[in-house]
Amino acid sequence: MSLTLIDAACPVCAHAVAAPFFDAGACTLATLAWPDSAESARALPRHALEFVQCPRCSHVWNHRFRYDAIPYQSNPNRMFNNGGIWKGHLAATRDLLLGNLCAAPTVVEIGCGEAHFVRGLAQASDGGRFIGFDPNASVGTGNGIEFHARLFEPLADMAAFKPDAIVIRHVLEHLTEPAKLVEQLAWGAASQPNPCWLFAEVPCIDRVFETERLADFFYEHVSQFTTESFRALMARAGEIVTLAHGYDGEVVYALVRLGVPAPVRARAGAAAGFAARTVEHRAGIAQQLAELATSGRRVAIWGGTGKAAAFIHYFDADAGRFPLVVDSDPDKVGTYVPGTGQQIVFRDALKTEPADVIIIPTQWRARDIVAEMSREGIAASAVMIEHGGSLIDFGRDPHPY
Repeated sequence: MSLTLIDAACPVCAHAVAAPFFDAGACTLATLAWPDSAESARALPRHALEFVQCPRCSHVWNHRFRYDAIPYQSNPNRMFNNGGIWKGHLAATRDLLLGNLCAAPTVVEIGCGEAHFVRGLAQASDGGRFIGFDPNASVGTGNGIEFHARLFEPLADMAAFKPDAIVIRHVLEHLTEPAKLVEQLAWGAASQPNPCWLFAEVPCIDRVFETERLADFFYEHVSQFTTESFRALMARAGEIVTLAHGYDGEVVYALVRLGVPAPVRARAGAAAGFAARTVEHRAGIAQQLAELATSGRRVAIWGGTGKAAAFIHYFDADAGRFPLVVDSDPDKVGTYVPGTGQQIVFRDALKTEPADVIIIPTQWRARDIVAEMSREGIAASAVMIEHGGSLIDFGRDPHPY
């Protein structure tokens, strides 16, 4: 059987190819339009619903979704279910979370809606701080919770609130980048002094594959989670302690110990250290170039495009102080260094007017260039390369090239 594949990146695992799943055509919003008349209901704009499935993690999503089509700030996403089974599920998951928390915890619910869940946590606890975030301002602070009418910003807000638990119930299915949120929560938790749990819950579409029902698929739910794809997403947040189903299998939830593996944290720390050193290196080499420019020595830069142009930019080798840029590639001769404007001349210019110092920005080509200089009778008192945050003498100083 020939497969039709779609160029679409999975929002859970980032797999780059998807399979067609359900093309529903164009439909209105289903839960957040709130029309006030039959006429306005019929006149609602229609949006493309074209659900695809990730063949790697099994996630299903509408790859034609546009987040700005949904009026979250004016119309809250309200869930209404007053059934006894649902109430029992809420109580069970609330007890699961509270049973793992310290006394008087700080709990943040992201996308809290009318805040019934986080308020229930507050009412069942002896003290603590319970905070709801939602861009819709219909809920007020009080009745045991604080409310912030904005989106939760994980990297900043985790540091500010230092929560013991994050709750995300029936929110991830609305997000175009759910993995971004959970990974940023993991990094936020890794940076705070106290450990943090994540309790997440979403609708589960496992039964769709058994029953082939279609009403599950509507515009506001850009993502449709299977148990497998939900597990894949939660694994990106940290250590999955509990993953289970509720409400007769219609929802799947997880309790996750938020965190980032030590090797990944170490790599981020190494990157931050490198970033700090780049500032020092740029300043140091720029100072060396400034001293060369005022020394009276004739300086040539060998190469004026690609990485050589990057060198010229990073270390402020401007055309006024460093006008001489040479290359042995005839196709580059007569062109100009991007951004700074030195005209690139043929290397033979160094035969008639030798340079005292030749700087070779492409270190890995330095041996070939030095051999070319020897072959062509081009001499200089020093050939310099960038290494270890400094300009060093290629012929005299230690380096790996």
